Amino acid sequence: MTRYKVASMEDLATDGDRIIVDIEGQEVAVFRIKDEFHALPNFCPHQAAPLCEGELTGRMVVGDDGWEWEYVQEDEIITCPWHGWKFDVTKGTNIKDQTIAVPHYDVEVKGDNVYVIR
Repeated sequence: MTRYKVASMEDLATDGDRIIVDIEGQEVAVFRIKDEFHALPNFCPHQAAPLCEGELTGRMVVGDDGWEWEYVQEDEIITCPWHGWKFDVTKGTNIKDQTIAVPHYDVEVKGDNVYVIR
């Protein structure tokens, strides 16, 4: 495994920030979500769309009472800009079918630098 410097903490200063970088010919996005960092390839498995350029949102689920809706996973769901496939940024899994996923890379912060480990 290799560690790649991809950004400074200043580049990812606030929750919801993202940066897309090239690592050895593959675009990888790093997201800051709830003060944690997550990295995914900028590639949707459906039709090779630039997945990480899509909208970052949450999702609605039925609450415990079975009637009310709740908004959960705020800023944790990336929506593919081409066909609307949705993936959990914190895991890389498709929110409707857990067997569909993109790689989720480890991210490390050392000092002011952010690294992707691949």
